Amino acid sequence: MQYPATRHDDTVIDDYHGTLVPDPYRWLEDPNSDETGAWVAAQNEVTFGYLRDLPHRGPIAERLEQVWDYPKRGLPFRTGGRWFQYRNSGLQNQSVLYVGDAPDGEFRELLDPNALSAEGTVALGGIAVSENGAYLAYSLSSAGSDWQTWRVRDIATGTDLPDELTWSKFSGASWSHDHAGFYYSRYDAPAAGEEYSSTNLNQKLCYHRLGTPQADDVVVYERPDHPQWGFGGHVTDDGRYLVISVWNGTQQENAVFYCDLAEPGAPVVELLAAWDARWSLVDNDGERFWLFTNKDAPRSRLVAIDLSAPDTLVELIAEDADNLLGLSRVGDRFFATYLHDAHSRVVCHALDGTLLGEVALPGPGTVGGFGGRREDQRTWYAFTSFTDPGAQYGYDLATGESTLFWRPELDFDGSRYETEQVFFESRDGTRVPMFITGSRLTERTGDRPVYLYGYGGFNIPLTPGFAVTMVPWLERDALYVVVNLRGGGEYGQTWHDAGRLHAKQNVFDDMIAAAEYLCTEGYTNPGRIAVAGGSNGGLLVGACMTQRPDLFGCALPAVGVMDMLRFQHFTIGWAWVSDYGSADNADDFEVLMSYSPLHSLQPGTAYPATLVTTSDHDDRVVPAHSFKFAAALQAAQGGDAPTLIRIETQAGHGAGKPTAKVIEEAADRLAFALEALGS
Repeated sequence: MQYPATRHDDTVIDDYHGTLVPDPYRWLEDPNSDETGAWVAAQNEVTFGYLRDLPHRGPIAERLEQVWDYPKRGLPFRTGGRWFQYRNSGLQNQSVLYVGDAPDGEFRELLDPNALSAEGTVALGGIAVSENGAYLAYSLSSAGSDWQTWRVRDIATGTDLPDELTWSKFSGASWSHDHAGFYYSRYDAPAAGEEYSSTNLNQKLCYHRLGTPQADDVVVYERPDHPQWGFGGHVTDDGRYLVISVWNGTQQENAVFYCDLAEPGAPVVELLAAWDARWSLVDNDGERFWLFTNKDAPRSRLVAIDLSAPDTLVELIAEDADNLLGLSRVGDRFFATYLHDAHSRVVCHALDGTLLGEVALPGPGTVGGFGGRREDQRTWYAFTSFTDPGAQYGYDLATGESTLFWRPELDFDGSRYETEQVFFESRDGTRVPMFITGSRLTERTGDRPVYLYGYGGFNIPLTPGFAVTMVPWLERDALYVVVNLRGGGEYGQTWHDAGRLHAKQNVFDDMIAAAEYLCTEGYTNPGRIAVAGGSNGGLLVGACMTQRPDLFGCALPAVGVMDMLRFQHFTIGWAWVSDYGSADNADDFEVLMSYSPLHSLQPGTAYPATLVTTSDHDDRVVPAHSFKFAAALQAAQGGDAPTLIRIETQAGHGAGKPTAKVIEEAADRLAFALEALGS
């Protein structure tokens, strides 16, 4: 394999607390330079030339397009007296928003983002409907960027108003109940050429009044003294309060402020400002706020706070043995969704916290939904598993019965496969679960190809879910394995804490132990394992392949955080310090340096076949991470296995990626893995 020449600059050396660390590929951090552009083009020429010739590539792409071509629908939801639903006919690049008068009635197309770009690279983001059902505020993002532009559409006519709000990011929208405008969050405009790399600081919560220019928007709240704080504004269902959720990066602690909208000129009140727990508003009954929190409860609980006595918490739903993942209020009850060993269970409670019983689910899997408003008597939920694309159900609050609402039909027989959950011991003896999906699981031949997937960070759980991209993999008698690593949210805050900051190595130990278990138990062998993950999971793959290159036949790091010494200097990277720490701190530096994938590569080592994937418009994990890692890996590779980087154009971190691009990348990834594993 002949790789493009990559300039190695020996003059770039950083001093970290007395330790000198070279950074010879620092020049690749500039996405706008001609040299970086030429390097990207040269790498893609080699990579796509290799991928085009893989024998499995064509059949996998054909099969993916075939199985992907089935109708998909989101759950119906009601606001402003109207019903809304996202639909995709099959291979549409973006899902379309529809509107109707009843959940099971006729719907008409309201907003089709596919019409906004020939390549399907404009994606519909957040939406908010005014309380009178007249207006839709919606955000669009281009080429996968996190930047959002807000527009307003007249729902009756389907035409847009002239309003246009730019430089919004990490923001929803919430209408005032006079229908005059809505709250949203934005940043100041970045300097020209730095749109995808500048640090995101000093977010502002604003109010936009319809028919006025963005320059006239009122800044409702900002904190220049805390430039890292971000704000999410939400108007309560009764229209009385603006509740402001204040966040600081990805740390699990946040603050909650509010403003009484019934009093003109009322100040913002700091209701929960200790930054000692995670707080999320569920609903309110006048001055009584119901909040989902992990305060004094690592697996979370529901409490009530009266604004007249904000220092007193009244517990309504106590912490459970399982992790409370989410809470919603519909009608006269709360729906509490728990994770039991990484799969869902749902429990109903009265508004005073009294237990009413569990919702019977179809089996072990993942549930989503149970949304609604205080006047609703019916709610909807979706259920899915690794082998079932899922179905939608209506739940009647009066009878407690679920009825099938809608089930998709596709060209895949999930009954041919099964999923088993196993538990293994990690390096320190911790019991870790993982799901193994495939056919004939009792037949341990010791050589099945394995797609080993994990994440392990930011309190995010991995739960059973149908992945269309895995269909061609399963149909080749291969195994799909998902590991519930520490650092995730499967078992609450304690599980998260066990895999972050100075305990981050536990995450990699868990993944390595999972691979070793699969080999010891006769499922496979090291040469037949492809380790995969994206974003924080890309870091996971980079750490595992550099720490145990002998244990994997293939590595698939996607949009990964690979330079653990400099991630905090780009876009929203500073926000991840709560999970990773920072090289600016001497103690953190030692830990980060010990596992940073970029800095762990050893020249002359035989690394597994590796396909690094990233996108040129990724302004979440900037592509420089993958660029520098791929360059260093190609220089260090001491074996014959290919080490390639695939750089998608007009795409970002992953959200909003057009279906066509998703299929192409999945086909490349699976074909590369099968070739590397000798299948």
